[in-house]
Amino acid sequence: MAHKKGQSSSKNGRESQSKRLGLKKFGGEVVKAGNIIVRQRGTVHNPSTNVGMGKDHTLYALIDGTVKFARCRKTDKSYVSVVPFES
Repeated sequence: MAHKKGQSSSKNGRESQSKRLGLKKFGGEVVKAGNIIVRQRGTVHNPSTNVGMGKDHTLYALIDGTVKFARCRKTDKSYVSVVPFES
């Protein structure tokens, strides 16, 4: 009796699960405090006003408001901010 599995089954099983990264809220969308805006590896997008960053570089809203994306011309970095509602 063979002590190894058949060729086809032993070559499978290396596929890792997708991590569901990317934008969760887009520019102009309304967010509540604590809502995740971006899940990312590294700082593709950087936090600006009213946006916090988790230890895995996840950006989230600190207040209720509207998401705004901006790009700095000097450094060519993307920044995410949350603009509060007008009262």
